[in-house]
Formats: sequence, structure tokens, C-alpha cells
Amino acid sequence: MKVEADTAKCCGSGMCVLTDPAVFDQSEDDGTVVVLVPEPSEDHHAAAREAAALCPAGAITVHE
Repeated sequence: MKVEADTAKCCGSGMCVLTDPAVFDQSEDDGTVVVLVPEPSEDHHAAAREAAALCPAGAITVHE
């Protein structure tokens, strides 16, 4: 799995960080998404998918 984020789309809602803070963070500059672990371990796959689904801006993409 590979996780990507489009910071230009991100609205800074923080749903990704709330879903999996081990994989996602927010920039201190503008609050946009930061992918901490672009290729998370299998135990984070479900949460990464959930974060992508919950993102109101559609800024997170998960490639299986």
C-alpha cells in the first residue's frame, strides 16, 4: 500500500490525523495533511483507507 496526499486539495479538517496519527500529521504552517509514513505496515492499512474515505476534500489517495 502507498498513501499520497494532495496538499492543494486539503482543507485542514484533521480527520486523517484523528483516524491514524501514526501515519498522518498536519503542517504547523497551514494545517494541511502531512503523510508521515507513505508505505504503512499492514496493521495501518484499514485506518489509512478509512482516513481517505473520511477526508472531506478528497485529498488522500490510497494505492493498493
